Amino acid sequence: MKQDILVKAVDVTKNYGDFRALDKVSLEVMRGEVNCIIGPSGSGKSTFLRCINLLERMDGGAIWVNDELVGYRREGNNLHQISDADISRQRRRIGMVFQRFNLFPHKTALENIIEGPVHVLGQSVEQARERASLLLERVGLAAKANHYPAELSGGQQQRVAIARAMGMQPDLILFDEPTSALDPELVSEVLDVMKDLAASGMTMIVVTHELGFARNVANTVTFMEAGKVVETGLASEVLSAPKSARTAEFIKAVHS
Repeated sequence: MKQDILVKAVDVTKNYGDFRALDKVSLEVMRGEVNCIIGPSGSGKSTFLRCINLLERMDGGAIWVNDELVGYRREGNNLHQISDADISRQRRRIGMVFQRFNLFPHKTALENIIEGPVHVLGQSVEQARERASLLLERVGLAAKANHYPAELSGGQQQRVAIARAMGMQPDLILFDEPTSALDPELVSEVLDVMKDLAASGMTMIVVTHELGFARNVANTVTFMEAGKVVETGLASEVLSAPKSARTAEFIKAVHS
């Protein structure tokens, strides 16, 4: 694998009974790149993210992150599922921000962020607190460190969730429709944090319906439908002059 490819997916397939959610999805994401995945609901976008982060087991194909095969080890021509401990180790390098925040309701914003670094990375509480405070400042929530999720708006909760993902110092962050559960007036505050993160060089794969964000921030855009990659390429080209008629139809429908 070329040195500058951080994520490589080849023929990734996922079935739920007779339903094929992913149908031989292949994709490459370069280090430091923002790849926005767009497409209609039910096209397999979120399932693909969950396969990268080992929240779903693939039924076929393979994914590499940082040249390491995800979820399996290869012995000769055979693949064997790795242990739960190895899955946890691989997950540490892949942050994920969910649609519904997934914060611990009984922990403050600061405590949510230090949970992983202390209990997974083995950092001291003092070290984790210091970094968490810096991250809260970075996402504009330094004054909310001791607030519980129920005391925060949806946009603030999502910004805490982003800070939590960053606290694990991942190589890659996956965003699964991070603004779709927010009131419209709160969307921009989350997108601004994501823009800042992208500008810092973080590799990001973002499932989103925010085509303006994709146009302004993404390096590449991937359009998926019915579990397949229909088109992928430079954001400016896919969003302004798509090669696929179906991509063009989708973009027009979203903009109308």
